[in-house]
Amino acid sequence: MKTASEQALEDNKQLRKMNAELQRTVEMLTQDIQTKETKIQWLIEQFRLAQHQRFGRSSESHPSQGDLFNEAEILEDEAGNDKDQTTETITYSRKKPKRKLLPNDLPRETLIHDIEDADKVCDCCGGDLHCMGEDKSEKLEFIPAQVKVIEHIRPKYSCRQCEKENIHVPIKVAPVPPSPIPKSIATPSLLAQIITAKYQYALPLYRQESLFKQYGIDLNRKTMSSWMLRCAELLKPVYDRLIEIQLQQFVIHADETPVTVIIEEKKQSYMWVYCTGVDSPPNHTSPPDHDAILRIVIYDFQHSRASSCPENYLQGFKGYLQVDGYVGYEKLEATLVGCMAHARRKFMDAKKAQPKGKTGKADKAIAEIQKLYRIETEIKHKTAIEKHRIRQEKSRPLLDKLKTWLEASALHVPPKTVLGKAIGYTLRQWHKLIRYLDDGRLNIDNNRAERAIKPFVIGRKNWMFSYTKSGANASAILYSLIETAKANGIIPFDYLSGLLNELPNKPENLDALLPWMWDR
Repeated sequence: MKTASEQALEDNKQLRKMNAELQRTVEMLTQDIQTKETKIQWLIEQFRLAQHQRFGRSSESHPSQGDLFNEAEILEDEAGNDKDQTTETITYSRKKPKRKLLPNDLPRETLIHDIEDADKVCDCCGGDLHCMGEDKSEKLEFIPAQVKVIEHIRPKYSCRQCEKENIHVPIKVAPVPPSPIPKSIATPSLLAQIITAKYQYALPLYRQESLFKQYGIDLNRKTMSSWMLRCAELLKPVYDRLIEIQLQQFVIHADETPVTVIIEEKKQSYMWVYCTGVDSPPNHTSPPDHDAILRIVIYDFQHSRASSCPENYLQGFKGYLQVDGYVGYEKLEATLVGCMAHARRKFMDAKKAQPKGKTGKADKAIAEIQKLYRIETEIKHKTAIEKHRIRQEKSRPLLDKLKTWLEASALHVPPKTVLGKAIGYTLRQWHKLIRYLDDGRLNIDNNRAERAIKPFVIGRKNWMFSYTKSGANASAILYSLIETAKANGIIPFDYLSGLLNELPNKPENLDALLPWMWDR
């Protein structure tokens, strides 16, 4: 039989064991609660994001954009709340809106609206009135498209004397004029109209078919689709030459977007875009910039989003490649440049996912990034050397400050939240995000490629898919020529019409047909 002391020791051991088990249970329950709270918070953030994507504004603009940059609420950690506030009254004069004058090169018709001769008498003294001036206003008249038939007649010639003597002599006749599509009714202007209507203005062929019916022309979509394939085949040498020149440039921007091809086994293919230079038309009144990168936009259809797609296209290119954070670009030989717009976009998502009043860190990051963009706006028209110098003086200190803040914030923000993912993405991409500081010819973001791919995305909403691989490849060629023409300040219809006139003659010098060499 146990003594009282032995029984007390055993009871004490049992109590310690039970206490330990209870502590483990509490820890497990606490961890389980934290996990569920994190999951609930993540679901709430995803719900807020989904609500904003469906019902909110799609613009990425930030309230801080503009000349008046209000940092009072965003930078509250840096400024004390006990400072006296002062009120400043700003006065300004607003310019009266003025209508732009209509182009002088448009055809003009003058209509004079004069008063009756009987009214050209003074109501006071009865004397004759003289014309002291005139009021002039302009109206813009729209004339619907005109369609006409061009009839080609080739007289045939033979020898009557030889005919009498039954001597076979070849009949002489002028050669058939070169045509983009031999033995068809299509002229270069008609083909250029169909191409630009579909690929520039996103008007599907079935809608164009109904438009032609208004003029009594039965032109079905199958015929027009065949014409598009033939035109793409004819224009491919120019397309290939643009690719050769693009790969010689200093920096290329790249992006990709899904496209569905019905006949292919894989349901999801991709249209890749590679562009150089800027997307705004050149200013011909200013002297040419010999250091400028040529404006070229190339669309490339591929079956997947694999890294082999850009690797094959960019074979031999060892310059700078500006892209988003997609890992498929990591294997390339090119030096990667990041996209600050993507980093900002993730903080914008974090702001949308958080409840009102608790967006301080997201607002802080967006505000700091916005300061960098303000510098880019100020140096937009400066030379590459000046851009590099100003970025070193102004942008680098801001980036160093932002990185320090991000590293400190990463220690306090859960990594699986939307804000945590934004911070993590920015830090992982940091070495690429700051690479634009190395050269003034680089950009702070990849918006050049995103703007270039937007026409294709808009068109895809109308025609939704390509039926065959050949159709997708043809679309890539035609989109490329249209967007490259636009970037170089050429009307795509005029450029395509000119190319379709020249290429059937098989010109030896393709460089003379490139957009920056085109005779406007």
